Amino acid sequence: MDKYGNYINGEWVASSSGETYENINPANREVLSLFPKSSSEDVKKAVDAAAAAFKEWRLTPAPKRGEIIFRAGQLLTERKETYAKEMTQEMGKVLNEARGDVQEAIDMTMFVAGEGRRMLGDTTPSELPDKFCMSVRMPIGIIGCITPWNFPMAIPSWKVMPALVAGNSVVFKPARYTPKSAYNMIKALEDAGIPKGVVNLVYGFGGQVGNPLIDDERIGMISFTGSTEIGTALQEKCPKTHKRVSCEMGGKNAIIVLEDADIDLAIDGIIWSAFGTTGQRCTAASRIIVQNPVRDVLQKRLIARTEALKLGNGLDPSTDVGPVVNEEQVHKIHEYTQIGIQEGAKLLCGGEIAGEGELSKGFFYKPTIFGDVSPGMRIAQEEIFGPTTAIITVDTLEEAIEVNNNTQFGLSTSVYTRDVNKAFVAMRDIYTGLVYINAGTIGAEVHIPFGGTRGTGNGHREAGQTALETFTEWKSLFVDFSGRLQKAQLIE
Repeated sequence: MDKYGNYINGEWVASSSGETYENINPANREVLSLFPKSSSEDVKKAVDAAAAAFKEWRLTPAPKRGEIIFRAGQLLTERKETYAKEMTQEMGKVLNEARGDVQEAIDMTMFVAGEGRRMLGDTTPSELPDKFCMSVRMPIGIIGCITPWNFPMAIPSWKVMPALVAGNSVVFKPARYTPKSAYNMIKALEDAGIPKGVVNLVYGFGGQVGNPLIDDERIGMISFTGSTEIGTALQEKCPKTHKRVSCEMGGKNAIIVLEDADIDLAIDGIIWSAFGTTGQRCTAASRIIVQNPVRDVLQKRLIARTEALKLGNGLDPSTDVGPVVNEEQVHKIHEYTQIGIQEGAKLLCGGEIAGEGELSKGFFYKPTIFGDVSPGMRIAQEEIFGPTTAIITVDTLEEAIEVNNNTQFGLSTSVYTRDVNKAFVAMRDIYTGLVYINAGTIGAEVHIPFGGTRGTGNGHREAGQTALETFTEWKSLFVDFSGRLQKAQLIE
């Protein structure tokens, strides 16, 4: 069985304790490989390496940093199929989705590489004669990156690659359930020639690795994607040591289907958004807000499409929906099914742990739809993170927008309508970070800012040129060539 190490100061090394944990395939519980079960001592070594490497890396010209990252993007491209298959094995998503995950990492890496030549600042006229003003970006220092398992290459690429091109060094803690995908991304950087210590990878559990990383005062910023509970705690803790913190957290996203919508197109979007990645996306459509006149026809067609979905191993080309990531998550999803029934919602399909035949070997849950859902029910307010969606009926567009906005989250919303006027009202009044018209709630593009409002985030955006705002500090520079003392604001 393959056994992997942490990547610290350019070397692959065992944890200080020598302990390991198993990487398990959720489709059949097969043990795939062993990874380090690290401790605070390993984190300290990684931060030591990052601190030492930062001194030279920040002085490396940004275009040269970009060239290394571009080479990593080329290697990711060459290895895409292998990396996608290994991703499916360790976290379950169907192979075609895993290919998309790797492709998003490729896209982000290539996009960010170009930012090495566009690390733009501003020049502006001075209010005083014979004086020059400009502003430039400078790296923050050491960035701690903490990422989830549902997009184990795409999301780390949103953090690690922009941080590196901006001149920061990185300590990366991936999710415990997807260690091989983290290895693959860092291996591409290593093979591309990233200098020793600039990027470091430490495996392990949150209490033993995440907390020491957060607590180390040499870390200048924590970039986190995960639960709202943990993200909220980070926002309370990090400012106490003057750390910047960027949090991308939960979602309770909705697809709004108006009476003039193309129903078949809307159902295509719902199936993909609610059950793609087995509903394990922060952008998953876990609410369907439908205008009353088309509720019955949409509900009938949606149930039929959902019941026809095939569960199975993500490597099987005929599989539509793979397993959820682990047994604990299966039971959490089923608990929400029971909650929905107790609240008075109508279970329309699914609602069961799939235990028949080969499915009994893995962690599978049948795609689930609830009807007769009230906006205040827990299944309409809380993030389930599984293949469950809830149908809420409304009378007007205005009511749909109000229901959509009335959760603690604000990540993604989709509206299906043929009326351009209604589309523009929705785009104006919906208060989420992403809004799609006649498309599902998922489908981020790397050159566009990604993030949400309210409990979904803390104001930062990932991807696009806004990523540089997250991972850099501004410095304003003034050059006075008048040869005399000049006072600002024309003070005499």
